[in-house]
Amino acid sequence: MHIKEGIIPTVLGTVVTATGVAMKNTNMPESYSNGLIGFGLAHIALGSAELISNNWQHRSMMKKMTKMAPFK
Repeated sequence: MHIKEGIIPTVLGTVVTATGVAMKNTNMPESYSNGLIGFGLAHIALGSAELISNNWQHRSMMKKMTKMAPFK
């Protein structure tokens, strides 16, 4: 099974962000929930950037390959 690079940090970031939002209504210090939200959003941003950059690399490689041996 092949998992795209960037999926794991993006999903992890989504879970951590949701946990931070859910902790807003508890009697824990607000800085804890804000820290979790920020940590999760950072993972989402980095994972998404990795997904996009890998997609661009894949497209440019495919363009080079089709120039070498065009498919008809």
